[in-house]
This record gives sequence, C-alpha cells and structure tokens, in this order.
Amino acid sequence: MELFSVIVPKSLTEEREELQRRLMDAYNRLIHIPAGSVQLKSKSFRSFFSVQGFGVLPAFQLDLWGSDVLKATAEVLSAFMMDHIEQKLLREVISGPYHYEEPHDVQAIERYCAQLLNQAEETEGMPKPRIRRQEKVAQAIYGYLEEHNELNLQGLLRFRLQDYRDELREVVEYAIDEYIMDQQYQEFISLLKYFVYIQDAKIPVAHLMHHGGHEFTLLNEKMAPIETKEFDSFTVETLDREINFEDMIVSTLISVSPQNIYIHTRDPEAQVVKTIMQIFEDRARVCTNCKGCSSVLGVSNKDSLSP
Repeated sequence: MELFSVIVPKSLTEEREELQRRLMDAYNRLIHIPAGSVQLKSKSFRSFFSVQGFGVLPAFQLDLWGSDVLKATAEVLSAFMMDHIEQKLLREVISGPYHYEEPHDVQAIERYCAQLLNQAEETEGMPKPRIRRQEKVAQAIYGYLEEHNELNLQGLLRFRLQDYRDELREVVEYAIDEYIMDQQYQEFISLLKYFVYIQDAKIPVAHLMHHGGHEFTLLNEKMAPIETKEFDSFTVETLDREINFEDMIVSTLISVSPQNIYIHTRDPEAQVVKTIMQIFEDRARVCTNCKGCSSVLGVSNKDSLSP
C-alpha cells in the first residue's frame, strides 16, 4: 500500500541515502507500529529522484497508524529542507534581487542570516527560530500529505510555503542592511586610523579612566585632568550607528594625540574599549588593575596590562 511519494530535485541526489535513513529512523521510533511494516523505495529520473513510502500488508493498519507515519514524514522532510535547501533559497535571494555575486560578499551576508535564523535562545516566550520555522513547514507538509499522495518539494516551496519564503527574504534584507552598515563602520575606523597614523604625538601619555558605560576621565602622565581646550579640536562625523559616545572620546583622544594611551577599565570587553584599541592599535594598552586606577575605579581581582 503506497502511503506517499516525495519528488526531490536532482541537485540533492547525494543526500538521498541520508533522507531515507532519517525517515526510517523516524518510523522506527514509532514503537506502537510493528517493525518492518513501513518500507521505502527510491527511483531515479532525469531531473529528480523519488522516495516512496509503503505500508506492508497485512501488518500495517492505515486507519490506526497512517496519520502517525505522515506526521513523522513531514517532520523529517521539514528538517531535511532546513539542512539542505534553506541556504540555497537564501543564496538565490542574495544573488538574485540584490545582485551580490562576489563570494566574500555572499558569504558575509550568509553569516548574518545564520545568526538571525539559528539563534540559540528563546525570546519573549517564542520558540527558537529554527524550531519555529521547522514546525511551520512540517505542518504545511502534513496538511498536504493528508490530501495528496505525491509531494513535489519544489512545488511545495513555490505554491504552499510563500510565508516561509517571505520570512527568508526579510532575513536577507536585514542581513544586507547589517552588512552595509558594518562595511561603512570599518571604512570609518580605517579613516580614523589614518588620522592617528599621520599625526605627530602632542603629549607623551594619556590615562583614560573608564568608569563604566559611556563615562570617562582623561588624565595626563601625572594623573591630573587634561585640559582639552588647549588642543586643536578634531570632530568625528557620526555614522548611522549608535556610537555617539565613542565619537566623543575618540575625537578627544585624536585631538590631544598622546604617544601612549592607557585605558583603565574593569570592563575590557566593552565595545568602546575595543573601538579605541582598534583605532590606536599599538599606541593603546588596557589596564584592568594598577595602583593608579584602583583608587578611582576600585580594586579588581585581576592584575594585568595588555596591548
């Protein structure tokens, strides 16, 4: 008794054995169904291959177990599509409507997509994105298999999963926006690094006390406040990013142009600290605890000074 037939594009031929194994594993987990009562057959054609599921009579009872087999089939096919078809759909959008064709551009955008689509944590009571998409696709497949014996995966994607494709398209749009902003930000950082490179040092040392968040105090080699009005000002034009507080402290540091910068902080992983280190490179060092900053920032368990 034929239960279903799935038409799979030829491009996934190498994954045929994996698909069949995953289906059989799923059926074997249905412990209330007699072992060997569901079997698979596969046929190859010019542009596709098929996987057919059969209920072996007289052991298989359609009215009792047919729905369970179709649900298990839908869940396996949904996971299979996430693993082997989803990235291809994303790439079609990236290189199609948005015309990104250079491998490094495509790969970078795909990484942003992966971060959005495969978030590890649940948010606001919602399931993980991968699980949500997989369940949504599985429901569509199950609903179709209840009414039809033959399922064409390409046809399903084109005519029954438009919401899923729209979601992937929105993810690509967001990923491209992030990629463009990141490129602009890196260009911005490179420009600031150039200004630092061509400038002569005006003072030997600056101590930057990071009080947390966006709060800083700038001190000279004698640990006294630096009067920035004595120096020609340097203005950093902001990008369309929330880095205004970074702009202010970076502008000040470029204006006073110290030969060496010591960033005293209890949060060396803060983005503003990383940005300053990126711009000033070997002229900047991070201190997480020393005599000079312990009285200002408090005592830290760490004792380190790193380039």
